[in-house]
Amino acid sequence: MALRIRLPGGTMKIKTYRELRSRERDRRVPVWKMGSMYFVWWSNKEAATSERSQDR
Repeated sequence: MALRIRLPGGTMKIKTYRELRSRERDRRVPVWKMGSMYFVWWSNKEAATSERSQDR
């Protein structure tokens, strides 16, 4: 289960590899790996773009 931390300007998510979305695996959003955990930054702008593309 991913840990989601809402911050001003976006959301920081902490996940394992199998929880990553394709955009995160392809590094289209900032991703940092520490040990076996992945820290993913979704800015509010990127999240809105992702939601719009899913509606299509």
